[in-house]
Amino acid sequence: MYFMQLDTETLCRYRLERAKEDLQAAKVNHDSGLFKASINRSYYAIFHGIRAVNILDGFDASKHSSVIAHFNQYFVHTGEFDRGLYKIIDGAYRIREKSDYSDFFTASREDSAVQLEHAETFVEKVEVYLRKKKIID
Repeated sequence: MYFMQLDTETLCRYRLERAKEDLQAAKVNHDSGLFKASINRSYYAIFHGIRAVNILDGFDASKHSSVIAHFNQYFVHTGEFDRGLYKIIDGAYRIREKSDYSDFFTASREDSAVQLEHAETFVEKVEVYLRKKKIID
């Protein structure tokens, strides 16, 4: 769904802050040994980073798959973001689904660490992009 937002830059910055907050929560959970929770928050850091970028062209959707597909189509495949980010997004989406919904999934420290590192990389790339676009300082 496309919509007109009065101030997309404010919404973009808000979503970036949400991504950074989720990233901090992922770190705290990881350090506390709460690996499933860390994986979840790492995914949401990435997801809110995606939403921060997508809103710049007026796109938002309620389905995660639609949000991700839009980002991949209009920002990754066009070269605005490195193609390797697709694998980070896909991997985070898949392990978060297993972690949240599979009854007997065991999240390891390594799983959590990898997702946390990927989320840090992703959020950093979003910040660089938004600085280049002069949305943030």
